[in-house]
Amino acid sequence: MLGRLYDNEVCSAARALEIVGERWSLLIIRNAMFTGATRFSEFQRALRIAPNILTSRLQRFVEAGLMETRPQPDAPEVHEYVLTDKGLDLQPVIIALTHWGDRWAAPDGPPIIYGHDGCGGPLRQHLTCDNCGATPTSAEVGVLRGPGMPPGR
Repeated sequence: MLGRLYDNEVCSAARALEIVGERWSLLIIRNAMFTGATRFSEFQRALRIAPNILTSRLQRFVEAGLMETRPQPDAPEVHEYVLTDKGLDLQPVIIALTHWGDRWAAPDGPPIIYGHDGCGGPLRQHLTCDNCGATPTSAEVGVLRGPGMPPGR
């Protein structure tokens, strides 16, 4: 959590950061999504994250509905952390953040490339207008009033 709530912000990005904006959060989700990590020990070993921090993040993900716990088939006393559909919906966020990092924070080039399992081609993120199908530049992206905006704001 960011340390304060964004109840007055009327901003979905701020509210999303309340759930996944802490250090380590998206890396844990990334490892669950792309490396198949499900066990506490797998996350800890791969990320070298302190156990208390990992415990806190995993509990928060379960509370928020991003993950659920299931007993391991081979060891029912051990639980695995499995992404829910809500957690899996973060995939485009992680890919977009990675592409930004590839451009601005990877001087030797992308360390990994997300690809399409079907054909092996690289994936890329882009915005598309639902109305006309155009792919706008950054300068052409604006803000429209949404149905969740309270009257008078």
